[in-house]
Amino acid sequence: MNTAAAIDPRHAAGQRLRERLFRAATFVAALLVLMLLGGVALSLLHGAWPALAHFKLRFLTSEVWNPVTDQFGALAAVYGTVVTSLIALAIAIPVSFGIAIFLTELAPVWLKRPVGIAIELLAAVPSIIYGIWGLFVLAPILQRHVQPWLIDTIGPLPIVGKLFQGPPFGIGILTAGIVLAVMVVPFISAVTRDVFETVPDVLKESGYGLGATTWEVIWQVVVPYARTGMIGGIMLGLGRALGETMAVTIVIGNAHRIGSSLLAPGTTISAAIANEFTEAVGDLYTSSLVALGALLFLITFSVIAAARFMLLRLERRALSSV
Repeated sequence: MNTAAAIDPRHAAGQRLRERLFRAATFVAALLVLMLLGGVALSLLHGAWPALAHFKLRFLTSEVWNPVTDQFGALAAVYGTVVTSLIALAIAIPVSFGIAIFLTELAPVWLKRPVGIAIELLAAVPSIIYGIWGLFVLAPILQRHVQPWLIDTIGPLPIVGKLFQGPPFGIGILTAGIVLAVMVVPFISAVTRDVFETVPDVLKESGYGLGATTWEVIWQVVVPYARTGMIGGIMLGLGRALGETMAVTIVIGNAHRIGSSLLAPGTTISAAIANEFTEAVGDLYTSSLVALGALLFLITFSVIAAARFMLLRLERRALSSV
């Protein structure tokens, strides 16, 4: 039987048409994403241009933010954004890795599912709830117990002590970083757990067969195999921390200044925009807030680009070592 003769020409033509339509639709969808990204960048640049043209480099190097005198500098907001995100990652990364290791390697079967679901549910909690919890529960605990201990114990030390000096306000940079850490733990731990579960059992069993302990199998087998996915999860958490608004706005104190102490109030880019955009009077004030948004966009985009570059280098190194 001739197969080519059995194919209906009209059916073949319809298949080719559907294939072309499918390819065109996917191309348009991908192009739409790029157009949206470019449109956001251009609109931010257009709105920020009056402030950037007026202040020039001083907008990035000055921490003065005074709407009365029309003096605006983004340094304090950028500092608060970076420092709170780093504090969040410093706390969240080891906790998230511990959760992922426990759920994939150590937890009994009956406990894995409830704990996993509880961790995932934390990601669904609205950020304003975290902010309220941070203000009414966490901040008083830090003010009465944790911060006085840090001031008395670490404050007198050279160099590091400067980070823990001053009055215990309760709210401030450190409090915002802790709240952010609680918020990003579900994201990092969920991604890390899923990546750990992709490690082939034969690799881990080989390690145990050679006499390795659980710690050695995790550190020398599981972590190297899942390294790329772990970095991706960390960058996801970092992106979440950089852009968080409401929770940080409630607990950071919203002070446009750079203090040497982590206990002092501060601000972030997103908190400054949320607090002042509705009250902005004048083109220069509004443009300065839009410029803050453009800076946040640039920082987030740079972090994601750096993460992609790092992952590509790790993949190439892994391929070259095979």
